Amino acid sequence: MNEYAIETKNLKISYGDNEVIKGVDLKVLKNVVFALMGPSGCGKSTMLRAFNRLLELNKDAVVEGEVLLFGENIYSPDIDPIEVRRDVGMVFQYPNPFPHLTIYDNVAIGLKLNKLAKNKRELDERVRWALEKAALWDEVKDRMGDYPSDLSGGQKQRLVVARALAMKPKVLLMDEPTANIDPVGTKKIEELLFELKEDYTIILVTHSPAQAARVSDCVGFLYLGELIEVGSTKDIFEKPKNELTEQYVTGELV
Repeated sequence: MNEYAIETKNLKISYGDNEVIKGVDLKVLKNVVFALMGPSGCGKSTMLRAFNRLLELNKDAVVEGEVLLFGENIYSPDIDPIEVRRDVGMVFQYPNPFPHLTIYDNVAIGLKLNKLAKNKRELDERVRWALEKAALWDEVKDRMGDYPSDLSGGQKQRLVVARALAMKPKVLLMDEPTANIDPVGTKKIEELLFELKEDYTIILVTHSPAQAARVSDCVGFLYLGELIEVGSTKDIFEKPKNELTEQYVTGELV
């Protein structure tokens, strides 16, 4: 299998005449937490959605160039976008469990729709496994028939992580997953990232340099649609090569 989980080649993304991502070349190694950081509105979330073809659900979006998933171009005509989205899970900025489904069914829904469990026992085991992976099982094991409205913001977000993990993706995309939860929930999600990278490649979008410094192995700094600099987290924060990167990590550029 290719050593890179995600690789882009001259990736360009436009909405009409507005070019949002401007010819980005990026390589993300397997089993790392890769933080894509930059100010709000610089194209981070747009780029992330190109990695699992969610972007094409927006009819105005045009994607050019290549996005490779373990060496295979996901935009090739013979690639099924549904398969891509199975392999590349996503967690959004706002915790979005399905409010009318129980905690159990929130995790089980994808498995049921895709017929990924042969029977009830297998379904139960996969739901429990996903909740354990998302560090939520102990908190909800006696409340599986309850609805997500009873959970805290941080618990809801971990439920969404469990829902994504239940599909056993190869890559997990996280778009500012702690932006709308409390500090306790944020700490739990950040701790979770360290555990999950043993089995997954995680690409985390954040506008917080401090969060990128805390949780990532590698960082890419995106500014006005251009990838300014990529490197190990240590190098980017201790000896950035580009002046814009330095301004961003020191808080001069917001």
